[in-house]
Amino acid sequence: MSLTPLRIGFLPLVDAALPILAREFGFAEAEGLDLRLVRDMSWATVGDRLLYGHSDAAHLIAPLAIATTLGLGRPATALSVPFVLGLNGNAITLRPDLAARVTTPGLPGDVTAIGRRLADLARAAPKLRFGVVHRFSSHDYMLRYWLLGSGIDPTREVDIVTVSPPFAADALASGEVDGICVGEPWNSVAVDRGVGVIVAVTSQIWRRGVEKVLAMRSDRLAAEPDMVARLIRALYRAGVAFVDPGQRDMIAAILARGEYLDGSADLIARAISDRIRFARGAEPIHVPDFMFQHREAANFPWVSQAAWLYAQMSLAGHLTPDPATYAAAQRVFRPDIYRAALRPLGVPLPGANSKLEGGITRPLAVGTALGRLILGPDAFFDARSFDPDRLDDYLGGFVTG
Repeated sequence: MSLTPLRIGFLPLVDAALPILAREFGFAEAEGLDLRLVRDMSWATVGDRLLYGHSDAAHLIAPLAIATTLGLGRPATALSVPFVLGLNGNAITLRPDLAARVTTPGLPGDVTAIGRRLADLARAAPKLRFGVVHRFSSHDYMLRYWLLGSGIDPTREVDIVTVSPPFAADALASGEVDGICVGEPWNSVAVDRGVGVIVAVTSQIWRRGVEKVLAMRSDRLAAEPDMVARLIRALYRAGVAFVDPGQRDMIAAILARGEYLDGSADLIARAISDRIRFARGAEPIHVPDFMFQHREAANFPWVSQAAWLYAQMSLAGHLTPDPATYAAAQRVFRPDIYRAALRPLGVPLPGANSKLEGGITRPLAVGTALGRLILGPDAFFDARSFDPDRLDDYLGGFVTG
């Protein structure tokens, strides 16, 4: 059988697992795809490679797909997201001396109380400086959301700069930044080097926060729907394998290889088993839903998640909200493509495209096109909820600037 070559750009992060496993476990080949993975070191390069046709799809931070479509910072190019590669998996890590002033190093704490203590430090001179992986990243927006909810103006009272994930621990060690918000394994690298202490994980800020996605140029997606469907099925099967505890060590060893994450299989295994070491010398602790790659429709591109990201872009001052761009941002996420690709597999498919984000407080059975689907709690740390049909009311509930 002749295979269709398909290039996917990625960064060396644990949540690049599904494209990697789709290739390594043969799921892509079974769908007639010759998956070729292209490793980069910054999201800007991953994005450029996608836009200029050097890759066919990308492991991408979700907000960057929206920003690119809206033309924020560069000419607009429409991107589509037919599949979510994972939820959460990030952490906020501070210099050890700062962490000791806001939390008990080595133990998970109440992020609301930690945020209040951090607010006192943020108002002292000099300003605290945080490193995030890209201006248009969920890392930036989750950090800002937590700071804002803790009484810290993220625009005026702290500095937020960009640091590539593989260099985040170095930035902490050199004093270039006081804290980082990055994905695994780079928080754990900082912890094991003794240059950082994890004070919060993003699943404590938003229990089901959208993180990395599969992004494609919209014109390419429209031109080759069969190829896209085959890729989605391969990634879905990779997700089933990812959550199998019996394959955890094998998966960690694959991801650790030089052509992928080029890192410690032990650190990677801790991340994919939701076991996090918060401080050097401490025992790893189980953090429920730290990294969420497959269960409960985690791969479904909810339009309401794109809408929430748009709201955070507005709160950050990265755009001025208006109905046209809000509609365009929501069109980036393509649940219709996801459903069409997976319907032949008979998997449970949500019947709705949007939901009230942060509104699920206990396991909830939701309407499905096929099968039975239970969604778990998706609370925000500040008990807010987000209704995509009431954007103005949501934005009006924040005091910024």
